[in-house]
Amino acid sequence: MEPVLHVVDDEEAVRRSLAMLLMAADYNVETYADAAALLGAASRGTGLAPGCLILDVRMPGMDGLSLMEELSKRGITHPAIVVTGHADVPLAVRAMRVGAIDFLEKPYTEERLLEAVKAALAAGDEATRRRSAETRATAQVTALSPREKEVLECLVQGMANKVVAHKLGISPRTVEVHRANLMDKLNARSLPELVRIGLAAGM
Repeated sequence: MEPVLHVVDDEEAVRRSLAMLLMAADYNVETYADAAALLGAASRGTGLAPGCLILDVRMPGMDGLSLMEELSKRGITHPAIVVTGHADVPLAVRAMRVGAIDFLEKPYTEERLLEAVKAALAAGDEATRRRSAETRATAQVTALSPREKEVLECLVQGMANKVVAHKLGISPRTVEVHRANLMDKLNARSLPELVRIGLAAGM
């Protein structure tokens, strides 16, 4: 599915010009007059199409940063580009804290906006890959035996085989057997890869 750029701005002329610019760059675009319109779209049918958000900060009703906070509460984590005509340090800091990928001050160049969009979409792709890896790792770890999970937790903490054996009250040889089984079950080719899987599963 091609990504969609969700543009939220209370000024119709701005929405129209942004849509024209982004569509000329071969992006799919949806525009919204305010935060309520986007939240309404997110609540309907299949929800908000994957892509990124381009949000004006100062809008009537809910502002752009509050909108990001509300979307996060709903589990919607599209990368966002925040746009403002009146930038200041506290505002920029707040934007980054709520998860903005970029912060653009008007007037900005077309090139600067397109660079920000490209970065936001790349960040979204990476987040999707990370969530997929976490889901896969969690499923793999869930299928392990209780003892194998204990051994994996110790390895994630950086313990050597002898330390793991002492902690769990088993022999170093038994730890080696469990470790070999873990490598096999989790399709890990090395200890670092085994640890990455454990970390991805939330250990």
